[in-house]
Amino acid sequence: MGTRSFITVLAAAAISVSAAVAVAPPAAAQASLNLGLTIGVPPPAPIYEAMPAPRPGYVWAPGYWRWERGRHIWAPGHWIGARPGYHWVPDRWADAGHDAWHHEPGHWDRDPERHGFDHRH
Repeated sequence: MGTRSFITVLAAAAISVSAAVAVAPPAAAQASLNLGLTIGVPPPAPIYEAMPAPRPGYVWAPGYWRWERGRHIWAPGHWIGARPGYHWVPDRWADAGHDAWHHEPGHWDRDPERHGFDHRH
């Protein structure tokens, strides 16, 4: 395949994806895509942050180590607006094996058992 043909195929694919997103039904538009990051450097131990007093209508997203410019940078905890029927799953680093670490971004989830949350509280 020549360069011009390859570029044409890429352009057509981009237009197709854009069109599919533009006509997505509202329920699909609310879905989130949580792409992670895998690196070969383990994160440092978390920094202890005292959780502030509860705020009605908000949940606390604890701090985590983010990867920026080739190193870990502490992102402090912060309040985010609550979503009824959901719970916040914090950012975390998972050991991906073979000296690799995978960052899983924080996200909203409806299933408390999947992440070990006690839904009675």
